Amino acid sequence: MKKLQYNSPVVLSYFLISLLALGLGYLTDGWTTWHLFSVYRSPLADPLTYVRFFGHVLGHADLDHFLGNMLLMLVVGPPLEEKYGSSTLLAGIALTALVSGLLQFIFFPGAALLGASGIVFMLIMLSSLSGMKSGGIPLTLLLVALLYLGQEVYSILFVRDSVANFMHIVGGACGTLFGFALAKKGQKF
Repeated sequence: MKKLQYNSPVVLSYFLISLLALGLGYLTDGWTTWHLFSVYRSPLADPLTYVRFFGHVLGHADLDHFLGNMLLMLVVGPPLEEKYGSSTLLAGIALTALVSGLLQFIFFPGAALLGASGIVFMLIMLSSLSGMKSGGIPLTLLLVALLYLGQEVYSILFVRDSVANFMHIVGGACGTLFGFALAKKGQKF
């Protein structure tokens, strides 16, 4: 009988911490989800404000929200972690969390943001760049940007729902910039 492998430490740990955050949210009737795992305009004197700049990507509104994000992350994340390394992938996740958290805090003071969608979009765009050869722009990048990000722009303009489409685009932009930076540096930070 073969042993189970913890084959993608960052992605699997992210999954487990997000599952724990979801469970805590249910146990505390949403208190932890609001105070630790959502980002919104709050006083800079509140130490939890800084926790939320990163923690919002671990929180989810409900099981459907969690599953929608985690299924994509579990498919796209492990090959990227294998290609770029755990520390590099963790840096991309942290950077995307911080950028989206700060932008939400600054530009959308009346709304809260939570969920891994921005991280998933970052991974998708990074994945579309993973086969990039020096000096060229991968056709996969252009197609993914056109289809996936185009869908987000359409949703911003024509669909009225509670989905943070702008932050999906921010995550995609982070993944694209991160991918080009990795290509320049030789794929490791």
